[in-house]
Parts: sequence; structure tokens; C-alpha cells
Amino acid sequence: MRVLVAEDDPVIALGLAERLRRLGHEPLGPEPDGIRAVARAREGDADLYLFDIDMPGLDGLAAAETLSREGLRRPVVAITGVRDPGLIDRSIATGISAYLTKPIDDIQLDAAIRVAAARHAEFLALEAEVDRAHQALEDRKLIERAKGLLMQALGISEAEAFARIQRSARNRNLRLADVARAVIDQRDVISRPAEGDES
Repeated sequence: MRVLVAEDDPVIALGLAERLRRLGHEPLGPEPDGIRAVARAREGDADLYLFDIDMPGLDGLAAAETLSREGLRRPVVAITGVRDPGLIDRSIATGISAYLTKPIDDIQLDAAIRVAAARHAEFLALEAEVDRAHQALEDRKLIERAKGLLMQALGISEAEAFARIQRSARNRNLRLADVARAVIDQRDVISRPAEGDES
């Protein structure tokens, strides 16, 4: 896994990079502050972010938030030397995947990376499921509208209207929603006044 490291203490940063190598990961950076971490992350080759929270310019949590808003959301392991319950709350609100306090050993780091990657994968799967459900609902609305238009225009039953949409989809190798959209578009074109006809 390619892990982007952001840590303002150069000794700790090099230590983290070495630990990552020992664990079989490829460290990117390390970057000395959140601003440079964001710039490096924009290259798009990181699989996970390992960000110190307390950094100059832009802290690790703000950097993670910025990247998420830009569509560069990755699993984030936040690290800090400060024992502050407020930081934990802020990390949760930011969507941090795992949280470590210094000093960090290899076992803790490995566990945090694994947990962060797994949580992120679960989140992406859930997000995709929600998107599919939303698309299915939108498709259903199109099909219902198209059925209504066919029923009204042809004087047929709902079952017959749906059968026509199904046949057309099968014969043209299209999705039901695509056929429904074509029915709606055709009706809209037919019912739209020609140029110059509007009063």
C-alpha cells in the first residue's frame, strides 16, 4: 500500500517511513506540514494517509478534510502526541479511520492501517449501495411516468404499457429506464409548441 506520510518532526517522520517499509508498504513523502501533504496527495497515487494532527500551516485533520472535499478521500490514520479528548471528537467528526497516540510501535501501526483500510472499503461499498438504490428509485419513477403516458396516449392498461416498455427494451437491448426516458422525451417533443406558436 502506498502511504502518504505527513509529520513535522523529521526524526519521527523518517521513523514512520522506515516502519512502513518494514510492514511492506511504500511510504510517500514524508511531508513536513498539511499544506504540502495536500499538494502531494493531489498527485493521486496514495492509497492511505498517515497524518500527524499537530502540524504547522494546516493540521492533519484539516488536510484530510480538504482532500475529502476535493474528492481525494482515502483511509486516514491520524497520529498525535497530544492526549486531548477534544482531538478524538474532532477526528471522529472529520471521518478519520484510525487514531494513534505517540509513541507508536510496529504492531499498533500495522493494526491501524489494516483497520483504516477495511473501514474505508466498507464505507465505499455502502456508498455504492446507496447510489444504486437511489438510481433504482429514479429509474422506477421514469418507468412509472412512461407507463402513464402510454396508457393515456394508447388507451391501454398499465400491464400492457409495461409489457410494451419491456419488449422495446429487449428488442433494442436497452435498460427499461432508457426506453422509459425515450418515451418521455418523445412525448415532450410532441407536446412542445413549435417555434412561433407560443402566444
